[in-house]
Amino acid sequence: MEGTRLQKFLASCGVASRRASEIIIAEGRVKINGKIITDPAVKVVRSDTVTVDGKKVTPESSKVYIMLNKPAGVLSSAKDDRDRTCVVDLVKGVDARLFPVGRLDYDTSGLILLTNDGDFMQKLTHPSYEIWRTYQAVVKGVPTQNKLDEIERGIELEDGMTLPAHIDVIGYKGKNAIVEIVLREGRNRQVRRMLEAIGHPVIDLKRVQIAALELGELKPGAWRYLRGKDFEALFGTETAKKMRLI
Repeated sequence: MEGTRLQKFLASCGVASRRASEIIIAEGRVKINGKIITDPAVKVVRSDTVTVDGKKVTPESSKVYIMLNKPAGVLSSAKDDRDRTCVVDLVKGVDARLFPVGRLDYDTSGLILLTNDGDFMQKLTHPSYEIWRTYQAVVKGVPTQNKLDEIERGIELEDGMTLPAHIDVIGYKGKNAIVEIVLREGRNRQVRRMLEAIGHPVIDLKRVQIAALELGELKPGAWRYLRGKDFEALFGTETAKKMRLI
């Protein structure tokens, strides 16, 4: 790892994505050879000892990529100070320091990815890559086409206007509609807030797809390793090859 920028080094160690690593560095949690470093551009050389929160970190020798069907009531986190169940707790028998890629709300179920590869996390979570995510929601009542068009155009929330999204009614559950919504943003509880804003609050919400990678028949709480075709579904064949994932 000769002459590697600190935030890239932390990502290669599976600490977090590059962007999240910059925050960790700015918070003064990282030391190189015992000295606190707050500049993410500082270079790390092979002989350096790097610690995060007092624990030594080293680059992962092998990369791990997992997809999981997160049940509602499980945190999208590696650990919790209140001892609640986290997505990482559901993955048994894997000898790697795993982190969730992005997040799903506590009461939302569905597809989430876990890895120890910071660069992989970066490409899936950074807004510049515009990864589309697909959700299915049972909502109260049945929205009119005019209401759906509001979401299609972008809707004003308390933290600003959302980007245009795709939404369709795909079924019904009693007097309530099942909608599918596809968006490329990841604000906190965004899908729930958008649907509430048009007067149709969410009853149940599940993420079923990231890019072209589908949750499929994976049961709640179950997981599996990603395969070559999965990486192609996430990034396309050429990009997956450049990332050496296939």
